[in-house]
Amino acid sequence: MRLLIQRVKRASVIIDNNKQDKREINQGMCVFIGVTHGDNEANADWLADKMTALRIFEDSEGKINLSLKEINGEVLLVSQFSLYASCVKGRRPGFSEAANPDEAERIYNYFVERVKSMGINKVSCGEFGASMEVEIINDGPLTFIIDK
Repeated sequence: MRLLIQRVKRASVIIDNNKQDKREINQGMCVFIGVTHGDNEANADWLADKMTALRIFEDSEGKINLSLKEINGEVLLVSQFSLYASCVKGRRPGFSEAANPDEAERIYNYFVERVKSMGINKVSCGEFGASMEVEIINDGPLTFIIDK
């Protein structure tokens, strides 16, 4: 599994161009989630724990020292198979490293439920396999990639 984590002031996602179905968060993280072959619940558990405890928010002295829980932050989770794209050969990305959709969706949904169970202030989600418009106000900007 691979997470691309962005510290955000706010973020939102619109599903299938339906402006009525806008899911949004305030200060926290927008997290893009990629699933590869062989990923399992143990990978998802480790990444959920790591992500929620990652100290990427500023304390009162301006030092990057606080976690999502410590700032009472929010999370927007979005599936993104292209995190496992390969652009090494040719000009068209290859996606063979991404897990098949059924397995990826199962692991993605498990990850979402795991994060929701961790006492985060607010967890919003995109929709697996849907066309989505993601709007992010990156704070910093700070962006991190974590693999497991």
